[in-house]
Amino acid sequence: MAHLVALDLPGGPEFVRELHRIWDAGDAAFPVDQRLPAAARSDLCRVMRVGEPVEPGDALVIATSGSTGDPKGVVLTHDAVAASAEATNARLSVEPTDHWLACLPLSHVGGLSVVTRAVHAGTALTVHPGFDADAAMASGATMVSLVSTALTRIDPTRFRTIVLGGSRPPIDRPENCVTTYGMTETGSGVVYDGMPLHGVEVRVVDGEIRLRGPMLLRQYRSGIDPKDADGWFATGDLGRWLDDGRLHVEGRRGDLIITGGENVWPDAVERLLLTHPAVGDVLVRGAPDPEWGHVVEVLVVPAGPPPSLDELRVHVKRSAPSFMAPKRLTLVERIPRTALGKPIRAARPT
Repeated sequence: MAHLVALDLPGGPEFVRELHRIWDAGDAAFPVDQRLPAAARSDLCRVMRVGEPVEPGDALVIATSGSTGDPKGVVLTHDAVAASAEATNARLSVEPTDHWLACLPLSHVGGLSVVTRAVHAGTALTVHPGFDADAAMASGATMVSLVSTALTRIDPTRFRTIVLGGSRPPIDRPENCVTTYGMTETGSGVVYDGMPLHGVEVRVVDGEIRLRGPMLLRQYRSGIDPKDADGWFATGDLGRWLDDGRLHVEGRRGDLIITGGENVWPDAVERLLLTHPAVGDVLVRGAPDPEWGHVVEVLVVPAGPPPSLDELRVHVKRSAPSFMAPKRLTLVERIPRTALGKPIRAARPT
């Protein structure tokens, strides 16, 4: 009988060896977030072990970030892991001489998929316990997966290809960066620079992105299969097709701000505000308002002397309709984000 085995190790060669050992025994691995306190790690393992039995062919159970509720255990099979690795390596034209660096959290699919695609292809692999700019640039790797905040701390020319996931890409993205769209349930990114990977089908139904492909999850640990009878997974993200055939992701359905009957996407406002010289980092969200329903609220980490609300409103209105301009401003020391850099819009300011 197959078992679910907690892989409670920091990133490094021993992590990869233990992953091989678990798989060779016919079991599935659950990578545990090393940043959690011991008690929290123990609680998470207990939650993930409760559920449907592990089936033959199951490779991984990965906890979702839990940004919209309690974490769910996503079950990925060996076939799904292989399909993801093959489609990704083909899109990136990975060669036998390439060398992958894994330096994102291995408890998240964005970090773990670097390991699994290198293992599947037999390419060289270096695994670090976390991101360190000097160590990353000294790794000798040709391929790496990063988030935007890490990208700003390295010389991107040291790598042939940088896979960029998590939060929004920088405005001045280097030419060797490839942006990805995907989630835990899709076994990593499945849309690269707006184009689906081989074998991935994408539909936009009533504005919502739906995905189908061989790399999708089998089910959650609870036994619930979120795919419909035809294998389509409703992502909860809204998007649209651009004229050039690429997929544009607007954001999570719950992130949309409706103010005075107008739709405002936080990401669009954030991109504009990041071009203001006094804005070091920013988060945009909707705040309840008795007159407008919601108004645009911004959390700003100043880059030097803090900007005023009027300054930011004028800056946004130079390039966008006035309803997109913020009506509330809070200055903060940092923007709350997940391990992969995605903003946590419901978090309290700090």
